[in-house]
Amino acid sequence: MKIHVKQGWQLAVKHFYLVILLFLYQLLWGFFLYRFIDSVVSPLLRRYPGSYPSDTAAQVFMTEAQFQLFKTDVISPYVWMLGGLLAARMLLTPLFNAGLFYSFNQARSDGSTRFLEGIKKTWKPVVLLYWIEAILSIAPAWYVLPRSLDALLESGSTTELLQTVLPGAALWLLWGTVLHLIFLAMQFGATSGEGVFRSLWRALRNFLSYAAISLIMWGIGAAAGLVVTSLSMLWAGLFALILHQGYHLIRTLMKVWTIAAQYDCLQTKQL
Repeated sequence: MKIHVKQGWQLAVKHFYLVILLFLYQLLWGFFLYRFIDSVVSPLLRRYPGSYPSDTAAQVFMTEAQFQLFKTDVISPYVWMLGGLLAARMLLTPLFNAGLFYSFNQARSDGSTRFLEGIKKTWKPVVLLYWIEAILSIAPAWYVLPRSLDALLESGSTTELLQTVLPGAALWLLWGTVLHLIFLAMQFGATSGEGVFRSLWRALRNFLSYAAISLIMWGIGAAAGLVVTSLSMLWAGLFALILHQGYHLIRTLMKVWTIAAQYDCLQTKQL
């Protein structure tokens, strides 16, 4: 495992310019998403009654909000805008993945990095696999969310609510994690020229080691986040602000490092 972590780090450092590019992409996405949410929420909050509202005033506010949401089309532009933002992300993210995974393969074979070439050559299968993964990942929502809502309305205590909701949520999380690992391996195969199904078979045959390196890298990322959060709480002020903003770059580097370690783990295994 230590070898895969080390090789993954070397691959990530070699693609540090892509780490910067991904960091800027996520920064812009977060900014536009924040501005969108702020444009929706702030006008609603300004209409909320004063600092110490009566029960009647609060009830009138909630009744008016429900009427606006369910009896008018005031929310329609926001739904379309949010859908457009999500569609853009669903298109741009797999394009970045295609270029990055293809470049990993080139760097491993001849030492070069070819991000744009990877997008041009392999974007179609990667986009398709990414969309299939997304659809399969959210599919359990049709079963889990209605029952969770019923449990929220009917449960008499927090303990009863958690006992009802947590098993389904845990299974959903496990389903999404396994799907992510499987489809990530398939995307590696699509960009390396090995083939989607050969790469899938390799991942299934070596799933324990593949999952283990993934858990190790996720653990390192979680530990880094915990350290940054702790330092920010201990030394509040300008240092905490700089550290918090700089952590987004570190988190992007950790993401690329994790994918590189997973890629190296699979590529060194024999069929």
